[in-house]
Amino acid sequence: QVELVESGGGLVQPGGSLRLSCAASGRTVSGYTMGWFRQAPGKEREFVAAYRWSFGTTIYSDSVKGRFTMSRDNAERMGILQMNNLKPEDTAVYYCAAKITPSGPMPTLSADYDYWGQGTQVTVSS
Repeated sequence: QVELVESGGGLVQPGGSLRLSCAASGRTVSGYTMGWFRQAPGKEREFVAAYRWSFGTTIYSDSVKGRFTMSRDNAERMGILQMNNLKPEDTAVYYCAAKITPSGPMPTLSADYDYWGQGTQVTVSS
């Protein structure tokens, strides 16, 4: 069992920055992957970024590439999503997810992930 708790959401003006954190507890395995997804009102959940814990490999959606950076804090077993140059279209509930079964390609679909956090609201508005 893995528990995930997100934090760091809030209201920010366009062009601003936010830092989301995802604290993981419970079992993990080699090749564990942490992902971030988001869901805006009336839209489907979409992939944002993923990080393969053991190798430091990252992948980003085209919509956030160059603006968002995903990293880890080993001591705290925490995944970090640094979001810069935020736009109104980034407004959504952001979810952290964990895939504990090893895989080849980096997982980008919701169905690929085994565990989910409760979500944190990010609102970008002037």
